[in-house]
Amino acid sequence: APPHVWEDHIPDDAIPEGLSRQYHEHIDGANTLRRGWTLPTSRHSSHSPPTQSSDDWSPYCSRIEFEVASLLYARQQASGGHVDELMDLWLATLLKHNDHAPFTNHKDLHDTIDSTHLGDVKWESFEMKYSGEMPEHNIPQWMTAGYDVWFRDPRTVIRNMLANPDFDGHIDYGPFREFMDGERRLKDFMSGDWAWKQADIIAQDPNNAGAAFVPIILGSDKTTVSVTTGQNEYYPLYASIGNVHNSVRRAHRNAVALIGFLAIPKSTFISTREYKDDPKFRKFRRQLFHTSLSRILQSLKPGMTTPEVVRCADGHFRRVIYGLGPYIADYPEQALLACIVQGWCPR
Repeated sequence: APPHVWEDHIPDDAIPEGLSRQYHEHIDGANTLRRGWTLPTSRHSSHSPPTQSSDDWSPYCSRIEFEVASLLYARQQASGGHVDELMDLWLATLLKHNDHAPFTNHKDLHDTIDSTHLGDVKWESFEMKYSGEMPEHNIPQWMTAGYDVWFRDPRTVIRNMLANPDFDGHIDYGPFREFMDGERRLKDFMSGDWAWKQADIIAQDPNNAGAAFVPIILGSDKTTVSVTTGQNEYYPLYASIGNVHNSVRRAHRNAVALIGFLAIPKSTFISTREYKDDPKFRKFRRQLFHTSLSRILQSLKPGMTTPEVVRCADGHFRRVIYGLGPYIADYPEQALLACIVQGWCPR
């Protein structure tokens, strides 16, 4: 593994006298430049954090590029062949000035448009239905109802958190152990034993050396029904990352994000003891909950085994590995998550 470098971890705030830290040897979240890794580059990519100045047209190099893209793609809806021909002619007029056309070809144009940031992460939905065996007569309503689940792509939400420049100096990219005058101190999430043990597991694959570990913290509140519509009731699903310091999370500052509304059968379905005690209904409610979570978190799955390159709060790029961390919930949801009867211990 590459050598461990202390300078990668010097925090912005002054270290109190008597405080020492031990960082994980392999999963330390060193930035790619420090490690000597190379990244795919193009003339539309940058290694510096995004700015918000009035003349920032990112991912376009200039306003001219943006206007050309708007004209060809949105207004004229030019074909790929016509875009290629126009760019070739444009380039021919600029060669003597050692300059280039706004785009290389139609693929370059489309790739740039696809990388354009359009506000917040969009909402999506999918429908869940009971697919088991049904009785011939008197089919319960919950068996035929559809359950819409709304969500935002958690991978994009998490990447936005990691790239948030407000978190620079208040985020840990690898687990560590902290000692004050020789006594262990537990303060932020990444200083705990769980994060360290997960890093030990991740480090068993030598290809993960130097990666950052990003624990995903989930939470929901079954008692807080925000929306009721049709046959469904919804309660919110939140996500955060274990890397940000507790002080940041307590102050919110976009460290906690709403990523979904989980559907549950409306209370009218369980108003009678017949449905409430029906084993099929109870099993369906558990399956609806777990399958919805699995579907929502699907985009994170590849990054749980293979590191992906992500821009971080300090403007550097890092290879990160995602992992599912704690799920914060009250007891009824703990029982639902653990698939146990209420009254039992979910552990």
